[in-house]
Amino acid sequence: MILVVGGAGYIGSHAVKELCDAGYETLVLDNLSTGHRAAVDERAVFIKGDLGSESDLHRLFSRYSVEAVMHFAANSLVGESVADPLKYYENNVSATLTLLKTMCAYGVSSFIFSSTAAAYGIPDTDYITEETMVRPINPYGRSKVMVEQILEDFSHAYGLQYIVLRYFNAAGADQSGNIGEDHRNETHLIPLILQHLLGKRPYISIFGTDYPTPDGTCIRDYIHVTDLAKAHILALEEVLRNKGEQTCEVYNLGNGCGYSVQEVIRMCEKVTERKANIEYAERRPGDPARLVASADKIKHKLGWKTEYDLEKIIHTAWKWHLHHPDGYISFEAMR
Repeated sequence: MILVVGGAGYIGSHAVKELCDAGYETLVLDNLSTGHRAAVDERAVFIKGDLGSESDLHRLFSRYSVEAVMHFAANSLVGESVADPLKYYENNVSATLTLLKTMCAYGVSSFIFSSTAAAYGIPDTDYITEETMVRPINPYGRSKVMVEQILEDFSHAYGLQYIVLRYFNAAGADQSGNIGEDHRNETHLIPLILQHLLGKRPYISIFGTDYPTPDGTCIRDYIHVTDLAKAHILALEEVLRNKGEQTCEVYNLGNGCGYSVQEVIRMCEKVTERKANIEYAERRPGDPARLVASADKIKHKLGWKTEYDLEKIIHTAWKWHLHHPDGYISFEAMR
């Protein structure tokens, strides 16, 4: 059985669906602090519990035969991490240590970890590879890098097999339109634009128009959430295939294509056939001009490929938002 911690969240729920589609028995642990029960595939076993609770974890591991763990349960808001670093170090680092300790106690040695491009901070290169220097600039990024370092130490000391996946900008929704992106405090560009175009927000803000980019706005790498989820399946298969051998890998997950804020807004307008009301604002501190991934390593080693370009990403996101203008609210009430 595959344990997905944080499987009721945006990316975790898509990974759960892909696991179920691939025939894996799937177990989800989530405290629903940011996730949604309605997002969890009905084929999976769901347990409401806390990653940092030893008693919750012991009950789970003693009841179910867990073969591998995928870890999606983390706080991930950069601004919040600066204002409240204790929350991030407790949940993202300390609670993960509790999970790893419990895995060791029950002899579970296969681990897939969701990390972040925030590990790289503000890089001085056009394309970020896994060899780019890791130098996070906020507690969120630092908390993820700390766990990466812990995993390396656990591998050497206790035989943990792990793969770290550093995401760039996850976006889009499952093709079915049944699960998608619904954050209680939305900060991601594409859903913010689409919520505005649905009439949920009065305007969309562009922070800075004087960056050294073709149109003066920041450039980011957007990766479809299903492409991300499929990368997790490949990573899982890799660690299970190499069981008993040392597997310690880090992979970037991105499209390798950068799109500016202006380009994303224009594509949203094209897909929705609606016009955005744009408000221009000052730069936000710490926003790099360009963050674009090189994902060549995982493509060559695991055969991963992306299937969604920006237009397809936005089409799937728009389908989700049109059918769920208030997110999962009405569906939560029925379960």
